[in-house]
Amino acid sequence: MATATYPPPPPYYKLYKDYLQNPNSAPEPPPPIRGTYVLYGANYTTDDVLPTLEEQGVRQLYPKGPNVDFKKELRSLNRELQLHLLELADVLVERPSQYARRVEDISLIFKNLHHLLNSMRPHQARATLIHILELQIQRRKQAVEDIKRRREEAQKLLQEALGTLDGQ
Repeated sequence: MATATYPPPPPYYKLYKDYLQNPNSAPEPPPPIRGTYVLYGANYTTDDVLPTLEEQGVRQLYPKGPNVDFKKELRSLNRELQLHLLELADVLVERPSQYARRVEDISLIFKNLHHLLNSMRPHQARATLIHILELQIQRRKQAVEDIKRRREEAQKLLQEALGTLDGQ
């Protein structure tokens, strides 16, 4: 019995048989998915919208609105988290049966921290992209300067060689 090491290619490779002679003969790629779609049994959407805490059924601990001071609110929630962790340690030592409420409070603080951090993701992505583009511009300017410097060196060498040839 003969077995193949690799399976045969999918049949749609035949759609590209004339690609080398005519690159326009290949089929167009499928259009991007818009709206909702199902993947592995779960529904997903192409809209990158961060759901609010209320939509998720979580109480919001920081002020609502577009003018939230992220740095201040993150520090405030971090201090509150530290306080609740200390209270949890105290409750676990003195009244171990009453820890559940403290754990729920800590979970609420973590969800608020997580939501605040996720709210900053678009800004982070923009800042990262700007930084990458600035680095690319800087590298290209350095490459141009390097090419100009090498061209000037080559011109000097050629002038010296011509001067040497003319002097003979």
